Amino acid sequence: MTTLLNNYFRLFDASRADERAMQDLLSLFTPDAEIVLNGTSRIGFEGFMKAFYEYNSDVKHMWEKWELQPDGSYQTNWAVCGQSADGTVYAKTGIDIARLNDAGQIVYLENVQNDKDAFSKYNQ
Repeated sequence: MTTLLNNYFRLFDASRADERAMQDLLSLFTPDAEIVLNGTSRIGFEGFMKAFYEYNSDVKHMWEKWELQPDGSYQTNWAVCGQSADGTVYAKTGIDIARLNDAGQIVYLENVQNDKDAFSKYNQ
């Protein structure tokens, strides 16, 4: 399961410029996966990705080992650097919490950034 979760980050970074990587990334998720960004929930990962690349022109993640939690979810610390569509650069840190179904697809992904306003533009 942790290989799948590592692929999530790798494919996320590649998906900006590679349509095959985007399709592979989306296939890691169930169509009705719950995506939680700083406490705001939405259904479906594809919509998030489309919005993400409206606001960002490039991104690179680094992450620690995914750790199995007592509730069956997986958690990792991550850092990301990127460039916004307007050309400004940023660096952020946080944790991701993921739950998988029996088929090995992500059904829940929560992104908790240290900057609590980091995803405010996606929540409007």
